Amino acid sequence: MGSLNQGPFREQIRFLRRQFMQDGGLPFTDVLSDQSISDALSHNGVCWKERIYSPLVTLWVFLGQILSADQSCASAVARLIAHRISCNQSPCSSETSAYCQARRFFSDVARRTGRALDEIAKAEWLWHGRRVYLYDGTTVKMPGTAANQSEYPQPSYQRPGLGRPMARVGTLFSLSCGAVTDMGIAAYSGKGQSELGLLRRLMDAFRPGDIMVADRLMCSWGELTALHTRGVDFIAKHATTRKVDFRRGQRLGKDDQIINWSKRRARTKASNAYRENLPDNLKVRICRIHIARPGFRSKVLVVATTLFDPIEYPKEELALLYCKRWNVELDIRSLKQTLQMDMLRCKTPDLVRKEIWTHVLAYNLIRTIMARAADKADMEPRTISFKMTLQTLKAFQPVLANLSRCSADFRQQLYDQMIDAISVHRVGDRPDRFEPRKIKQPTRKHHDFLHVHRHEAKRQILAGLTK
Repeated sequence: MGSLNQGPFREQIRFLRRQFMQDGGLPFTDVLSDQSISDALSHNGVCWKERIYSPLVTLWVFLGQILSADQSCASAVARLIAHRISCNQSPCSSETSAYCQARRFFSDVARRTGRALDEIAKAEWLWHGRRVYLYDGTTVKMPGTAANQSEYPQPSYQRPGLGRPMARVGTLFSLSCGAVTDMGIAAYSGKGQSELGLLRRLMDAFRPGDIMVADRLMCSWGELTALHTRGVDFIAKHATTRKVDFRRGQRLGKDDQIINWSKRRARTKASNAYRENLPDNLKVRICRIHIARPGFRSKVLVVATTLFDPIEYPKEELALLYCKRWNVELDIRSLKQTLQMDMLRCKTPDLVRKEIWTHVLAYNLIRTIMARAADKADMEPRTISFKMTLQTLKAFQPVLANLSRCSADFRQQLYDQMIDAISVHRVGDRPDRFEPRKIKQPTRKHHDFLHVHRHEAKRQILAGLTK
């Protein structure tokens, strides 16, 4: 069986680290460390024989598959064959079955990478010296195989056999550097499968002193009380299910007060069991902020938080922090559209989860490169374009694949030039920009929707009933 201390394993780690600029003496180069990879493999009990598709080679091929515009397995295996030939190694088979069977579970590596990047984030990137995490949920689709339909059934509003299996994903993003620190995966519907249910599974990802920012759906007594008992503060948009009366409670200023939320009975037995050991009351600060911009209608924002000090945390700063919650929507867009995670390719639930976590690992490694560029250019990582960073990384990949033959000085010079190219592409700050959500013409040709099973549609074509 394979050993974690053998020479080929160490060489594979060095090769994988070079692809994402993880060697050298610059900052943010220990995110994907040898120890984190070894610990993750040992924790999951991964053992292997010395063959072509070792865990790290498989991970490298899987990452390249995700970063490529063509995400087919045949294209991924073809890139491996080209790499082996360039390294004077014998080519492997172009069949994809061995590669598909060799993929391992790298969720621990993805988590460790995101948390390591968040840990070494510069103090200037934090909010009042505290770490802020953004939480939100989304959905992903997958091939409609029987195994996927069984574990991740399609929504009930779709006719059986006509839709696609759908999974719900709840993700924690770091506000300072944009890294994914943890993620929960569940079915689209069912008891405990909501975004609140996924948040309960991610409670251990928070540490005392952290701050969570979320939308009004997360403004639930049970989850917020559980966070507060762990020493975690929160900022969420006030839910409409609780009435706001600024004539009651402890007054801190105009439209600023501290009130007491009492425990309510939940709708399900599972939620009541979850709330059983929680305190009966939760003190919450409610702030109402009027937002006025020239040329636009004024808006009213009501937020709930446990940051009680009105001097250290004025309500205007709380409103600005909540407005940064929109970054989580952009991060999800980077995962689903830029990295093409919206439609998965694997045909079994186990491989679907592995594919999701490999997307997260690739996302975190790209965020690491952005953090290095931001540190060198003395700016915040979120001011750098994620898509342009990915495009620059793709352009440099052929050169990065052959760095083992180059000197350390040449590698350092290449890294510096790549970092300079990434730091040029910044995201514009255009708060007053607005555009119609319409397009001039369809991006693809129109096709009728499939309203019956595919085998029934084929039978109708053979019978001449339809085209």
